[in-house]
Amino acid sequence: MEAWIDRGHGVLSFRLTQVLTGHGCFGKYLCRIGREQTSACHHCDGGLEDTARHTLEECTAWAEPRRELFAVLGGSNLSLLTVVRAMVDSESVWDGVASFCEQVMLEKEAAEREREASSPLPSRRRCAGRQRREAAADLRPP
Repeated sequence: MEAWIDRGHGVLSFRLTQVLTGHGCFGKYLCRIGREQTSACHHCDGGLEDTARHTLEECTAWAEPRRELFAVLGGSNLSLLTVVRAMVDSESVWDGVASFCEQVMLEKEAAEREREASSPLPSRRRCAGRQRREAAADLRPP
């Protein structure tokens, strides 16, 4: 923890934070919060649970960006612990991981929006926004 705090480089972007926390466009997370019916990965044919770990280490859809990340890491494994340790030690590794996260998460987000748009079910995202606006309108003075 101290090494993370004292690192002197790297900024936590939105998409990097999604991968580090597992809270983002991952089937497991979206299923848990009721935005997906299944936690399966939509990007590969393995039927595996879509998690940050799966995205970082296994999903065949991200093979090319993963190869680039692997090269930046000097061939070490892509476990989250190994990646975070390397990020703390090296600004170039931090930048490489951030670039991987940005590229992959942008594509995952676009695919999620496309699935929502083509779904016959109402979008939970749009409903929640409308409900928030209606609730806020109820709080206005008469």
